[in-house]
Amino acid sequence: MSAEVGTKALGFVLSDQHGEKVNLEDLRGRKVILSFHPLAFTQVCAKQMKALEENRAEFERLNTVALGISVDSVPTKHAWANDLQIKGTKLLSDFWPHGGVAESYGIFRAADGYCERAVIILDEEGIVRWSKVYPISEVPDMGEILEQL
Repeated sequence: MSAEVGTKALGFVLSDQHGEKVNLEDLRGRKVILSFHPLAFTQVCAKQMKALEENRAEFERLNTVALGISVDSVPTKHAWANDLQIKGTKLLSDFWPHGGVAESYGIFRAADGYCERAVIILDEEGIVRWSKVYPISEVPDMGEILEQL
């Protein structure tokens, strides 16, 4: 993984489920959770994104914004967010170039066509403070993530 603790996170601009651009640089001054997940409309990924949505108030209290990122297209992200009733968490599309952001972070699984299940926490200056790759079948531990914040 190229998101080594203590290094500056690689910048990116991706579209969310509403087609709005999200620039990582614009989030300076807040902690950021980059919550990478393989694919929309899968059970473990749904649990991962619902956990982000369910903890939004706690993230706000901790001056943190959580971003869900996968290789799915914007229309897919939009339909999935509606299906999961995700209202406030931004689900970002790393669709084109396919998996480009995940690849730049060293977590794209080229043979599978999707990214690892990984969580990267950035501080207010965009420095990686914590990162972990989880087994594809495992939902990231929200208690562990909150503890790191």
